[in-house]
Amino acid sequence: DIELRLKWPNDIYYSDLMKLGGVLVNSTLIETTFHILIGFGFNVNNSNPTICINDLITKFNKEEGTKLKPLTADCLIARTVTVLERLIDIFQEKGPNGILPRYYKYWVHSGKQVRLRSEDGPTAWIVGIDDYGYLQVHEEGKGIESVHPDGNSFDMLRNLIVPK
Repeated sequence: DIELRLKWPNDIYYSDLMKLGGVLVNSTLIETTFHILIGFGFNVNNSNPTICINDLITKFNKEEGTKLKPLTADCLIARTVTVLERLIDIFQEKGPNGILPRYYKYWVHSGKQVRLRSEDGPTAWIVGIDDYGYLQVHEEGKGIESVHPDGNSFDMLRNLIVPK
């Protein structure tokens, strides 16, 4: 297994250090039907400025003595769509609780301590996401609150959640 992680709200990381890709979702409700447009991008072949998926495959092959082939963009798209179809089926059958355990398994934030609003702001711990997909933090003395991605930015290197 290559150590891929998910950063809230929409980034894909190697470990918790290097961004490999991201996901954008746009949804619209027309009458009683949700229309969802999902876009995703992955760094497949470009080693600069950080790392790409095929660099990770090469590293994995060296460490594990395997001979996995490099991925092509079309192969990665096909695999991603196949997995996405399964996740959508699970979501439609079981709702968010059907996929959240898998999401949290790859999530970089569990139990992380952060500062809110500024580097000198109050300390909080990330506890999960709410029913709307917003980040939930537990602030000392205040309980759990939701942090909205449209109004906040999460700087992982500084463990800081600040208003945009």
